[in-house]
Amino acid sequence: MDDKRYSDLKLGERGAIISIIAYILLSILKLVIGNVSGSEALKADGLNNTTDILASVAVLIGLRLSQKPADDDHLYGHWKSEMVASMVASFIMAVVGFEVLRGAVVTLFEGHSHPPDMIAAWTGIFSALVMYFVYRYNKTLALKIKSQSVMAAAKDNLSDSWVSIGTVVGIIGSQFHLAWLDPLTALIVGILIIKTAWGIFREASHQLTDGFDQDLIQEYIETIDDISGVEGIKDIKARTYGNNIVVDIVITVDPELNINEAHDISTKVEKQLEREYEIYDVHVHVEPE
Repeated sequence: MDDKRYSDLKLGERGAIISIIAYILLSILKLVIGNVSGSEALKADGLNNTTDILASVAVLIGLRLSQKPADDDHLYGHWKSEMVASMVASFIMAVVGFEVLRGAVVTLFEGHSHPPDMIAAWTGIFSALVMYFVYRYNKTLALKIKSQSVMAAAKDNLSDSWVSIGTVVGIIGSQFHLAWLDPLTALIVGILIIKTAWGIFREASHQLTDGFDQDLIQEYIETIDDISGVEGIKDIKARTYGNNIVVDIVITVDPELNINEAHDISTKVEKQLEREYEIYDVHVHVEPE
C-alpha cells in the first residue's frame, strides 16, 4: 500500500511540471503582449499566471517532500509537506493580487486608459484554450492517483482559463469606446487572485489544524455500526496527513468475549474502513460494553 501511495505521489509530479511549463510560457507571452498592446487586463492575467507558477512549484515541492519516509523527528512521515508549501504560496499570491488591484485602480482613476490592440484578445483566447487542456489532463491524473493537491491544481487551471476568457471580454469591450472596461477587468482579475489565495490558505490551514469533514465521520459511524460484534462506538476521530486519512476509534464489545475474539472484531473494523474508504491507517481501541 505504501509503495503505491509513494508511486502515485511521483506520478503527481508530472501534472505539476506540466502546469509550471504552461504557466511560465503563458505569463511571459501575456506580459510581453500586454505591454506592447497596452492592455492592463492582459498584464494582470500574466501576473496571475506568475502566482500560479509559485502555486504549482509549491505543489511539486510538497509532492517531493511527502515522498520522504519517516525519520527520527518525523515519525509519521512527511505527508503534510504539500499543505505547508501551499500555505506559503497563498501568501505570495495574495501579495501579487493586491498589487494587481492597486495598478488597476490607479489606471481607472487617472483616466489614461485607452483601447488595447486586438492582438491582446487573440492572446487571451489562445491562453484560455491551453489552460483548458492542462485542466483536463490534471483532472484525469488527480482522479487516477486520488490526489487532492493535483485536483486543486486542476481547478486552478480551469479558473485561469475562465480568467483569460474574462480578459478577452474586457479587451473586446474596450474597442467599443469603453476603454475603462480593460482596467476594470484587471480589477476583477486581482480580486480573483486574492480569492484563490484565500481558498488555498483556508484549505491548507484546515488540514494542518486537523480539521475534518463531519459528514464523512458520520459515514464511518454508519459503516462501523453494521459490523457484526460491535456493540457501540464510544469515540471516533479522524485527521489527514497530506492526502492520507488516519482514523482513531474506540468501540465497545460484549464483555464476555475473550481477547482474541475482541481483537478479531477490531480487525474487521480496520479492514472494512480501509477497504471501503481507502483510509491510510485505522487505530481501533476495544472496551467492554
